[in-house]
Amino acid sequence: MTKQVHIIGGGLAGSEAAWQLANRGVKVRLSEMRGGGDSTPAHQGTGLAELVCSNSFRSDDDTSNAVGLLHHEMRRLGSLVMRAAAEAQVPAGSALAVDRDVFSAHVERALAQHPNVEIVRERIDALPADGMTIVATGPLTAAALAGSIGRATGADSLAFFDAIAPIVYRDSIDMDVCWIQSRWDKRTDASNEEGDYINCPMTRDQYLAFRQGLLDGEKTEFKEWEANTPYFEGCMPVEVMAARGKDTLRFGPMKPVGLDNPRDVTPEFPQGRWPYAVVQLRQDNKLGTLWNMVGFQTKLKHGAQVELFRTIPGLENAEFARLGGLHRNTFLNSPILLDRQLRLKSARHVRFAGQITGCEGYVESSAVGLMAGMMAAAELMGEDWTGPPRTTALGALLSHITGDAEAASYQPMNINFGLFPMPDEDVKKKLRKQAYTQRAKRDMAEWLGRQRLPEPA
Repeated sequence: MTKQVHIIGGGLAGSEAAWQLANRGVKVRLSEMRGGGDSTPAHQGTGLAELVCSNSFRSDDDTSNAVGLLHHEMRRLGSLVMRAAAEAQVPAGSALAVDRDVFSAHVERALAQHPNVEIVRERIDALPADGMTIVATGPLTAAALAGSIGRATGADSLAFFDAIAPIVYRDSIDMDVCWIQSRWDKRTDASNEEGDYINCPMTRDQYLAFRQGLLDGEKTEFKEWEANTPYFEGCMPVEVMAARGKDTLRFGPMKPVGLDNPRDVTPEFPQGRWPYAVVQLRQDNKLGTLWNMVGFQTKLKHGAQVELFRTIPGLENAEFARLGGLHRNTFLNSPILLDRQLRLKSARHVRFAGQITGCEGYVESSAVGLMAGMMAAAELMGEDWTGPPRTTALGALLSHITGDAEAASYQPMNINFGLFPMPDEDVKKKLRKQAYTQRAKRDMAEWLGRQRLPEPA
């Protein structure tokens, strides 16, 4: 083949996309600004696929863990990132951790030696007007390119504090304590039959103790390069609201009005009474397996979040698909802006990959880069590429990014079983994770058998 794909960004996603394309005979121009006179506040060197935070790819257990399953599927597809991780692996129990320098060097060497890859140390300041392009510039996209993306997507700005609320697995919520109801029983055409919110009631003493826990809990500090990036008033950390006054939360995200607790029925109040305060959870995915804590974006450290949020009535045994956070991030509202092939709807010659699409984590970023590379190769070859089934880790991640997530509340997400369709109802809860992985491996094998694209070398 003589056609070329331009990849902007030499991180994990860009490197993986380049590998998938090059091994299928496609010429790749890989533009990376580091090493060409530019860098980011987070990177220390100029190597491709530099790991800027942890050196861990998390669990490598592919029998009962979602990220381990994603490792397995990427290996089946000839992932460069997984190959480099195997060479650079260091002891970490059941986790896959790597020597950062060995890992980055392996990725760069493999791409630099590939006859179909040209690595160019250059900064790209605008989306190309034509030619197939994959943008994989990550959460610290340079200002000029971020501005170009913003103009193309209609966004005012892509650099802001990303306020993330915790997400809870639905089956870990105690519905003997909580109940489902919309405030004032208001419904829309999209409403569930019972209501749209899970409500966790609090007494006055519980509320005051919870507020004090927010004030006293250990907080994360902003990094130096985040210091001057403001967050929005509408995304105020819950502990900042708590500090504004004793009842601020009760007139904000924890207001109880219009919510009748059916567990508190008396002759005087046959429908139940309003609690003193309420923590509400809203459905976060179409499958109904994940629910987010409304208004609970926070700077509390993860350990402090788990300890405090499990004091909320009904969440004593809560399992979290994601904990809250607040940090500078750049990502697209992908369910609105991208099609199922990760192409920008307003400029279909441009694909996005990696964290800028709203996935979170090294492995997830690499996986989306892998799929973007496969998609681009298929398009160039005139093939109608159909993604992996949503019962697989790759398919679940792709479905979340391109349509399963609620666009109005779309936030970065790690791979987790809450993104998968539920297994058969007769599967016991303690065996459910194994059921997810067994089904995924079976469906992945069947999907691979139907592929017409050449396998990567």
